[in-house]
Amino acid sequence: MKPGRQPSLVQLMTSPMMSTSHHATYSSVPSRMPHPEVYMDYIAEGLGSRAWKYHLVEALDGMNRKFTNPYIIFYPVISRDGMPFPVNKSIREIQGRCFQEDEAWRGNIVIAKYRDNPFSSMMDASMADFAILRNYLMTHGAPSKVSSPKW
Repeated sequence: MKPGRQPSLVQLMTSPMMSTSHHATYSSVPSRMPHPEVYMDYIAEGLGSRAWKYHLVEALDGMNRKFTNPYIIFYPVISRDGMPFPVNKSIREIQGRCFQEDEAWRGNIVIAKYRDNPFSSMMDASMADFAILRNYLMTHGAPSKVSSPKW
């Protein structure tokens, strides 16, 4: 979701990476590193995954079970010029009267759907997922590290 544009579906690019298993120091598990920074305006360049963080959406409030295929929200944390990212206007509109500046989602966010592991098994989302995500974003502010830049 862009700060000033309507939500849209994009192809999230990934690149191969090897991650070491916690239980066996000599074995490695093939995985994929997502690159949501490609869709994030004003994000610091050359930092790769250090310039963004992610937040898992595994259920909506009141659900007794987690989603079979949960979501992962990627959001920017380091801007090119060190200034805060602009408030995401699409999410601000979704939140309406519930919007709170100190909990605002900022910058362009990228949301992916996955099964099993958030990075290695992403799957196609559709506009049908938008209703679920809209419900979540309507009632949840950004993680505290996004709203309050540390200087």
